[in-house]
Amino acid sequence: MRLHWPFTLLPLVLPHTFAATADQWRGRSIYQLITDRFALADGANLDACNPADQDYCGGTWNTIRNKLDYIQNAGFTAIWISPVNQNYQGDRTAYGYPYHGYWMADITQLNDRFGTQDDLKALISDLHARDMYLMVDVVVNNVVNPPTCREQMATSTNPDYSSYMFKDSSYYHPYCAIDWGNTTSEQLCWLGDETVTLPDLNTTNPAVVSGYIDWIKNFVQEYDVDGLRIDAAKHVDMQFWPQFCGSAGVFCMGEVYGGVDVEPVAQYQGPQGLDSVLNYPLQAGLLAAFQIPGDLNVTALADVVQQSKQLFTDTTLLGNFLENQDVPRWANLSVDPQTMYNAMTFTFMSDGIPIVYYGQEQSFSGNSDPYNREPLWPSGYAETYAYTLIQKLNAARNFLVSNISEADWLTSETEILTQSPHGIAIMKGPVITILTNIGSPAQNGTNIAVQTPYDSETAFFDVFDCSQWVVGSEGTLDVEYTKGGKAVVLVRSDVLELSDICSDQVGVSIVHAAGTGASSASSGATAGIQRLAWWAALMLPTFWLWS
Repeated sequence: MRLHWPFTLLPLVLPHTFAATADQWRGRSIYQLITDRFALADGANLDACNPADQDYCGGTWNTIRNKLDYIQNAGFTAIWISPVNQNYQGDRTAYGYPYHGYWMADITQLNDRFGTQDDLKALISDLHARDMYLMVDVVVNNVVNPPTCREQMATSTNPDYSSYMFKDSSYYHPYCAIDWGNTTSEQLCWLGDETVTLPDLNTTNPAVVSGYIDWIKNFVQEYDVDGLRIDAAKHVDMQFWPQFCGSAGVFCMGEVYGGVDVEPVAQYQGPQGLDSVLNYPLQAGLLAAFQIPGDLNVTALADVVQQSKQLFTDTTLLGNFLENQDVPRWANLSVDPQTMYNAMTFTFMSDGIPIVYYGQEQSFSGNSDPYNREPLWPSGYAETYAYTLIQKLNAARNFLVSNISEADWLTSETEILTQSPHGIAIMKGPVITILTNIGSPAQNGTNIAVQTPYDSETAFFDVFDCSQWVVGSEGTLDVEYTKGGKAVVLVRSDVLELSDICSDQVGVSIVHAAGTGASSASSGATAGIQRLAWWAALMLPTFWLWS
């Protein structure tokens, strides 16, 4: 018996329990959103939000609740929301208002712009009822200096701390401007600038450490939070993080802003630091390999993959992304949409936890802050081509996470099968992913030849269009781009037949068929594929219990 669509859309997990671990997060896919910009209440003015104004636009925790179907229907199993704690309240600064949530004031209070305690708890309850996780963004490195008068704004480097959780100046580093690239300076000096200053907490001070570990323990328990994304993690001494995250008792993913160099980011993952970090080296490598116009440097991407295996503690826990609130949108940097589809496929089908920043599925094209923080509602929450592509990637990944007939797909190490100036082919478990940087136009005569470890006539299906593939002589697959540079994700047929993905094609005779934008390497062949009936029978009672 074939298991039905809800099974393939969602991973095989136990009902929600408190304090989600790194192992539990490894199988999730995350939709990142800014609360203020994701959704409005019914009847609100949909034309009143200009990102350039840097003002509040009206999104709340309750309006997120109203649009959870949009997120879940795309196959995501977790969301990451912007900081929930009280931010600066006062006159407009030169950089606008803290709609983004990163200008922390009293961290022990919630930001009433986004709702009440009950509203936040209701959002979390709704997520857990859908077996989805919540990751909350937290800021512990700094606070914002509130202006003492309209003219001063936030320029003082000797502020009054009486309105903060830590109320004495002895808890803060004295003002200094950051010397970027100097680790000591990055940890001791202040973020922001003298227009909006961000006083830097001394997280080696025992009173600060004690205050923070008590607060985060209570916060996670009070709201039943599943994970934390930690802002500006590299600006805090590393020894602080095991204490803080240990007290939280949940998965911690830190922001360690960087480029293509792996080592400066990798040092923050592990028992001496954090469970995970955002994978900035991979994002830089994907831009190097796929961005048009650009160098189309596939070697840079391959180097990141290989270095990551050597230097990160666990690549399967890294946060893979193309966009976030701190970098320009992909479509702002690369003119061809196929480059985003190929790069995005890499983030789903390689080691790591895929993260999609809201609006990426709508091909938003904003530049840096504040233009990459657009409101989502003008899109009408349309099921665009990018949205449906994400649905297919999530369906495939969620099935692979839950498929117990194979060795653990999540912890299988990504291998590079081949690379060329035109693209790259990787293998993870029973999946071969072939990606190209040629863009949308057809490229007759351009191909990527892939040497696989499989015997000839081994059958695969492309999860994007359900075209049938078989391995050719000597284990080869050959992708020809006569219809443009579309990504190809091939899952071995005997594995895929346990799902409803491509169910009309899988399990029947395999014939030679050209994929969309690609072709298989061998002539027609047949593959009689036997279902694992014992596995379906084993899982059927559980399936019915959860459906």
